Amino acid sequence: MGFLPSGSEWLIILVIVLIIFGGSRLPGLFKALGQGVKEFRDASKDDNKDANQEPEKPSATPEAPKSDDKPAA
Repeated sequence: MGFLPSGSEWLIILVIVLIIFGGSRLPGLFKALGQGVKEFRDASKDDNKDANQEPEKPSATPEAPKSDDKPAA
């Protein structure tokens, strides 16, 4: 199983991140992180929706390729 930090460990991690990135960069960092998570969730929902749909059935008569080119003589 994985390691999950407790409350005091999250506080220590937050202080270290604050020291590394500084207070002025944190809002932009968390905003970018939130947007990434949102895009990941949206992509996951789209994949699940596509997987649940029935695949398209091929048409009974295949269409011949349309070409205006004349055969070379």
